[in-house]
This record gives sequence, structure tokens and C-alpha cells, in this order.
Amino acid sequence: METHGPLGTLWVGVGLIGFYLALIWLNTLLGIFLTPLFLIPGTWLMDFMQRRKRAKEQRAEQQTNKPTTAR
Repeated sequence: METHGPLGTLWVGVGLIGFYLALIWLNTLLGIFLTPLFLIPGTWLMDFMQRRKRAKEQRAEQQTNKPTTAR
């Protein structure tokens, strides 16, 4: 079995620390930059659905408030 000694162990430890720091940094950046890409269109969709619901309620209200014409 091959051994690398304490210096090799320290070197691998530094490499792993760097790797995990880069991974955390990348995941943080992805969260910061990708979140608005999903939130903004989501708010557009919610606004569209709310306008549609409001228009539907107004149409229903207009139909119930129509005066009947007597002949």
C-alpha cells in the first residue's frame, strides 16, 4: 500500500476545502441569480389570473344587475 505522508494529507485537505468553498459559492450565486428568473414570471402569472378572476366577477355582477324590460 502506498503512503503519501502528512504533507499529502494536508494537501488533499486544502484541495477539498477549496472544492467545497467553490461549491458553496456556486450554489449561492445560482440561488441569487436564478430565483428572480422564476419569481418574476410567477408574479406576472398571478397578476394575470387575478385580473381574469376580477373580470369574471364583474361580468357575473353585471348579468345579475341587468334590468328586465317590460313590454
